[in-house]
Amino acid sequence: MKSLTADELRKLYIDFFVSKGHKQISGASLIPENDPTVLFTTAGMHPLVPYILGAEHPAGNMLTDYQKCIRTGDIDSVGDPHHLTFFEMLGNWSLGAYFKKEAINYSYEFLTKYLGIDPDKLSVTVFAGDGNAPRDEEAASVWKSLGIPEERIFYMPKEDNWWGPAGETGPCGPDSEMFIDTGRPACGPDCRPGCSCGKYFEIWNDVFMGYRKDEDGSYNEMARKCIDTGMGIERTIAILQGKKSVYETEVFTPIIARVEELTGRHYGDNEEDDISIRIISDHIRTSVFILGDQRGVAPSNVGQGYILRRLIRRAVRHGRKLGIEGSFLSKIASVVLSLYQAPYPELKEHEAFIYDELAKEEAKFSDTLAKGEREFEKMLPNLMKGTSRVISGRLAFKLYDTYGFPIELTEELAREHGFSVDVKGFQEAFQKHQELSRAGAEGQFKGGLADHGEATTALHTATHLLHKALSVVLGGYVKQLGSNITAERLRFDFNNPQALTKEQLKAVEDLVNEQIQKDLPVTCETMTLDEARAQGAAAQFDAKYGEKVKVYSIGDFSKEVCGGPHVEHTGTMGHFRIVKEQSSSAGVRRIKAVLEK
Repeated sequence: MKSLTADELRKLYIDFFVSKGHKQISGASLIPENDPTVLFTTAGMHPLVPYILGAEHPAGNMLTDYQKCIRTGDIDSVGDPHHLTFFEMLGNWSLGAYFKKEAINYSYEFLTKYLGIDPDKLSVTVFAGDGNAPRDEEAASVWKSLGIPEERIFYMPKEDNWWGPAGETGPCGPDSEMFIDTGRPACGPDCRPGCSCGKYFEIWNDVFMGYRKDEDGSYNEMARKCIDTGMGIERTIAILQGKKSVYETEVFTPIIARVEELTGRHYGDNEEDDISIRIISDHIRTSVFILGDQRGVAPSNVGQGYILRRLIRRAVRHGRKLGIEGSFLSKIASVVLSLYQAPYPELKEHEAFIYDELAKEEAKFSDTLAKGEREFEKMLPNLMKGTSRVISGRLAFKLYDTYGFPIELTEELAREHGFSVDVKGFQEAFQKHQELSRAGAEGQFKGGLADHGEATTALHTATHLLHKALSVVLGGYVKQLGSNITAERLRFDFNNPQALTKEQLKAVEDLVNEQIQKDLPVTCETMTLDEARAQGAAAQFDAKYGEKVKVYSIGDFSKEVCGGPHVEHTGTMGHFRIVKEQSSSAGVRRIKAVLEK
């Protein structure tokens, strides 16, 4: 196998697929646009769902890119040698241009000829079939034609070899995963790819997007079948370099070196310290990418801002655990910036914002810890009066939930005063809290991924009108900082130092409704980003030089770079009404609005 760095793998992969006729496109923002189903972009295919569903991509029907991704389901698992919150995903797509045979052949060629992986060490999995879709003999046949023997082709059920949909509805299909045999002994007679014993290492996944799951739960074949693939950079370079963990590769070793410098601890000497070092390294790396994104958000108590706050505070807590005194986040963040500003220039552009927000949140959390300590001191006299020397889980959770006070610090303070903590009771209270939060999140983000229904299409078009109306009423400095659309309402974030007056809100509302009443045509043109800017189009992202984008014009009122969906003319949209205007974070305002028929 070739021992490649992340930069080398990124370039090799893109160059390979460009040589096969694919067009390189820019990776999308970490903050999904107009998608109520997820907080962050979780996979390379996520921004391409509208095109998988049938929209024409301006770059054509064979695409490749590298995409920054965040998955938050495993935050509490970060600290072990394998889990990450931020990762990079390499991908190639066919939007009806080719299907299983070509995709598998590309994968095999890249793995064996370009990465130098011994074909005898490759095992693959394919879909075993169920009541919704047949056993994937087609994919198995292609693998056999490439020399993979039947004993290394494993038929797996839907939970292992079916991808999607990302939401409750949308494109999905069987997949074929590729694994490298690490040479470790099998854990038993049933050991196979996907086993947790470590014998098999997953390196790539080809998804055959041939189905769409509908609201009634049925799976129906799509007329245009697509390919979506994914290869994680961090995991792949770890196996290519012969490392046991992603934290031993060059995307983490400089970050860990800075943590070692600040703490005086040495990574690898003590597992408890190592856990904290990995948490700090991962969480600050992820925080830098969220803050430095094209649609970067600040720490807050809702949505993406809440996840960011949680990551930053967990990093601070583990820094304190390792003995770091004073502020330190920016010192580690500077290493992340130096590692990634070449492939992700937006990080350098938002450097000041990254450092400012890290410093502010670090200071806030220091205040939170001080308040929690004072609250503990207030509770102490009553605790001392009792006969029990155990602090209840309910009380420990109150300190956590109300004051943001970590359970580890409660335990530390308790020990200093001769108490222990009912950690099991705390965990039960915490789990109940998580279940309630998860239920709320599922309600908040319920719906199909990138739903292109009539209501969301109209509301998406309304965000263009709202954006332009705000620029007219408030001034040309207004910039969209985020949006979220469900079938019921739109949410639009923009830069403004203060709340809008009633008069300003009415002027914006009236201007939008005026354009709706004019029944303006909505047209689309494909051009380069530079051409779009020359025409005065608003652009919410940075595409690569010469890359083609879609520009939507609403009459002569609004012109904006966007991926859709939009109504054909505004007269069908209904009456626009602003229901709330509020602060989202410092210098950022949020408008919620509806369309009424």
